[in-house]
Amino acid sequence: MPENPERLSTTRFPVAVDAALREAGWRPGRWDIKLAEEWADALRAYASPAGHRHTVFPAAVEAWAEFGGLRVAGPGPGRQTAPPVVRVDPLPGLHLARTLADLGRALDTELAPLGVEGDDQAVLAIDAEGRVYSIDHTGDWYLGPDFDRALTGLVTGLQPVRLTLA
Repeated sequence: MPENPERLSTTRFPVAVDAALREAGWRPGRWDIKLAEEWADALRAYASPAGHRHTVFPAAVEAWAEFGGLRVAGPGPGRQTAPPVVRVDPLPGLHLARTLADLGRALDTELAPLGVEGDDQAVLAIDAEGRVYSIDHTGDWYLGPDFDRALTGLVTGLQPVRLTLA
């Protein structure tokens, strides 16, 4: 009898991350472009009182479409840090247009909000190349060169790299 394909792990993510994603409702091929476009429209429509605006680009829209609305919890205590719950929803970052623009300028890129860690303790952002960052009260952090590796680090409790001025 063939094995249930819903129970098979992908090779895209480590087993523990794949399990956490599936528990959150993700499946290979998941794609909610309607939700991603609604978020893109909301972000484009927002302007801060000082006129700062969000940028929206394909890397952000693709991450929102595949993972949008998921609340992913780590399966254990974490390797180096306690894994936060990761919620993929850019709207908690709506009022951070200036913060993201400032960090983007420092990194020579553009940033869009991606989601949050924990109970909104940190905002996740993605740049035009797909790199992922976390911004919290302690500083700015580099999570990985793409969403898959950033999510893997968060879910497994890997210590992120703090961004510093050179």
